[in-house]
Amino acid sequence: MVAVAIMLDVAFHSGSDSVVSAAEIAERTGTARRSLEPLLQGLSRVGLLESTKGPHGGYRLGRPPRVIKLSDVIALALSSLEDGSPNLTGRLQRAVVDPLWAEFDAMLQERLEGLTVEDLLRMAAKAGLRKRVTEPLNFAI
Repeated sequence: MVAVAIMLDVAFHSGSDSVVSAAEIAERTGTARRSLEPLLQGLSRVGLLESTKGPHGGYRLGRPPRVIKLSDVIALALSSLEDGSPNLTGRLQRAVVDPLWAEFDAMLQERLEGLTVEDLLRMAAKAGLRKRVTEPLNFAI
């Protein structure tokens, strides 16, 4: 999901004193910036991201990664998708598809409740991914 990719990218590339721009996120995730903007705004609106305006503006996590549950991120993303979704009402939909998706949703929700952005950062480290150093090295003799 794009919202999870956004949160991981921001967690991985920003810091307490640095932000990442929407353009940087778009480039790294391979997504068009215009499709990211509504999600970035929604994630900021609910406090999952903190946005900074201006020429050096961008995004950083709105909370510590250990308290940002993936279930919250996905709930926001799904709510933005539901606005344009068709409402299917056929007999098979009600009898088979809806109960099946309810079962999948319950299983997924249980798993997501136990995962945080910090868990994703650990997975990235375990996969050998390292943050790039954004501060210039300073040597003194």
